[in-house]
Amino acid sequence: MRHKLLLILPLLALLTITSSVRALTIKELTTIRGTGETTLWGWGLVMGLPGTGDSGDYLPMARQIARLLEEGGNVIPDIEELSSAQNIAVVMVTCNVPREGGRKGEKFDVYVQAANNASSLEGGRLFITPMLGPLPGQGSYAFAEGSIAFESTIRTTGRIRGGARLIGDIRMQTLDQGGRLTLHLNPEYSGWSNAKLLANTINQDRQGLLGEGDEVAYALDEKTVVVTLPDAELSNPANFLGTILDIRLDPSLLSTPARVVVNERTGSIVLSGDVRISPAVISHEQLVVTTVTPEPDPDDDRPVFIEEGTATTVTTEDDDRSMARASSLLDALKRLDVPVADQIAILAQLHRGGLLHAEFVVE
Repeated sequence: MRHKLLLILPLLALLTITSSVRALTIKELTTIRGTGETTLWGWGLVMGLPGTGDSGDYLPMARQIARLLEEGGNVIPDIEELSSAQNIAVVMVTCNVPREGGRKGEKFDVYVQAANNASSLEGGRLFITPMLGPLPGQGSYAFAEGSIAFESTIRTTGRIRGGARLIGDIRMQTLDQGGRLTLHLNPEYSGWSNAKLLANTINQDRQGLLGEGDEVAYALDEKTVVVTLPDAELSNPANFLGTILDIRLDPSLLSTPARVVVNERTGSIVLSGDVRISPAVISHEQLVVTTVTPEPDPDDDRPVFIEEGTATTVTTEDDDRSMARASSLLDALKRLDVPVADQIAILAQLHRGGLLHAEFVVE
């Protein structure tokens, strides 16, 4: 008896830890309008290659080299003089600036990819390359240069860590002219109930226990919550915005849509929300799966499994309109050692037949 008690205590402790759910902050549930990842780009030259660069008959490369030499005081009278150069490659250079933006002098990783017929960029170095904004006419935001590191066996694509340095600030416009902050719920949380919950939570946090003061937030639609800064906060909005974005919510209060996400490459199936299936009979190769009403009275959380050969039964409540949980179906398929690829095929078949009551996402 003593040994059983020793085993039970750690189990209870583990259940206590896993049952507690971490609260989510508003900044984890939303994105702010006016913010977003910015991609900078440019055309550059990787130099010093051991004969693995572009062939000399690639005229865009020859013209670019000639232009660089001319700017450095070395005029090339005839572009054909560069026709034998194979130690240089023209590359596409990109850099992603995070959604919070960046400040002058900050460094970000650069991705380099051969643009023509270079067989390898190994051993080369990116020459100083202006990085332009994503829209025409935005000008240069950064300069990139450095040695290239490779993360796979493919040597025509690589990364320069910290290779781009900003030459000016990239600031995100989070407030409109009326002093309003617009929050967009992340796709997995969008819905009227969640939008209203966020707005109410923000207002309750501002009004305190007494419930006094004006409401500052309202749900504009199922994906958008608008927060109006009080006049007293407009001169220094950082404190107000930080407080709003750090407000915590209990995840159990959020209404998450029923969704099935499958990835055939990794062999994974993820269910979110309460995914249900209507009564159905599925025949898949040698397998028959039936969802029926039960013979005693199980409930939705404790369905009955009946296994006979290669068939299994997934039961629901004793009601013609009731539906089984998709998780119960997957449990039944696992008990029969059905491969994940076949499980995904069965879920897809249910979805096509309108019997899987959830969004079906294939990654």
